Amino acid sequence: MEFGRIVTECRMCGSSKLYRFLDLGFAPPADAILSSEEIREHEIHFPLNVLQCMDCGLTQLGYAANPSHLYGKKYKYESSITETGRNHFHSMALSLVKRFNLTNDALVIDIGSNVGVLLEGFKNEGLRVLGIEPVKYLADIANKKGIETFNSFINWEAAQKIVQEKGKAKIVSGTNVFAHIDDKHDLMKSVEILLDDEGVFVIEAPYLVNLIENLEYDTIYVEHLEYTSIKPLVSFFNKYNMEVFDVERYDIHGSSVRVFISRKGKREISPHVGELLKLEDELGIYDKNVLDEFSLRVKNHRKELLNLLNELKLQGKRVMGISAPAKGNTILNYCKIGPDIIEYITEKSGIKPGHHTPGMHIPIMSEDILKKDSPDYGIIFAWNFAEEIMKNNKEFAERGGKFIIPIPHPVIR
Repeated sequence: MEFGRIVTECRMCGSSKLYRFLDLGFAPPADAILSSEEIREHEIHFPLNVLQCMDCGLTQLGYAANPSHLYGKKYKYESSITETGRNHFHSMALSLVKRFNLTNDALVIDIGSNVGVLLEGFKNEGLRVLGIEPVKYLADIANKKGIETFNSFINWEAAQKIVQEKGKAKIVSGTNVFAHIDDKHDLMKSVEILLDDEGVFVIEAPYLVNLIENLEYDTIYVEHLEYTSIKPLVSFFNKYNMEVFDVERYDIHGSSVRVFISRKGKREISPHVGELLKLEDELGIYDKNVLDEFSLRVKNHRKELLNLLNELKLQGKRVMGISAPAKGNTILNYCKIGPDIIEYITEKSGIKPGHHTPGMHIPIMSEDILKKDSPDYGIIFAWNFAEEIMKNNKEFAERGGKFIIPIPHPVIR
């Protein structure tokens, strides 16, 4: 598995009945932004096609890239750059503290903790916290902020070491990380070691229902091995003597589900679980016809977006991008939008300016450039934070600039 592996069996149930319904071509890792030197080097692209298991319902990529190619020096995702994002994770921490009556001696462990924004919320409530983060520079940022972070991929050896030093956790969380992990058996072995007998495993991820309904295909990229829905999770956790006891929906990253898991019999199962299972069935997200229709809508979106951008260029308009999230790179690479159409992309994050987008190599610049440059249109790739981004760039609008929000259909604001 030097570069990765072709998925021939469902990683949750082992079935070989996998239905391929979407092909987005080949794409580089979406978070692997490039320096000026690196854009002249060979860039690895991976197949980006999507399968659904006809037995358990898990929606997953047809190729699982080796994590060593995804989470190295080029990985540039910082989870705390928007006020909306920080508020979401801090309120998540507060709600979990209150719901599960966590006291100051309780330990919370966050898998894939990034720069520690979620753990910061728990620490503010007086709890003990520990992050597990494989990207060294992110772990270093968190440690400098006072959020103790273990620089490692999650595995059972790391879990044993942590428990020996810190004890068991009342909460083990994984926000936008559960779907990134290929070896689910090793993950669950690790969670079993880390979690207190009465503890709760909490995962959060974009919801497949919204992905399909709202055409959020840009959330499909190499790092996202799976697309979360409740039906396959219920049967999966059952294999590990655990159960989904509640699910909540939140408007973050389009729309996400927060899934609560405990050991069997430890918690009363909320009616929310059955309600979402029924919703998934009613909307047909496990129906081949619905999946095929989604694929057709994706193709039509590419035509729609390219027609708009090409028309603007024919009119002599200048177009740039505002925000450079991973999801934007799916749109750029699938639609083959390069610097000939989008001159540059502005970014609030301090770690991305001075680099180029993966695949299409569009320059990423500090958002300060808009104080002296006046392009005509700015396409907001982090459309889930569009209101905040438009507010932050009101001077651009006051000078006559217009915003383009690309998903679910390109609209000019």
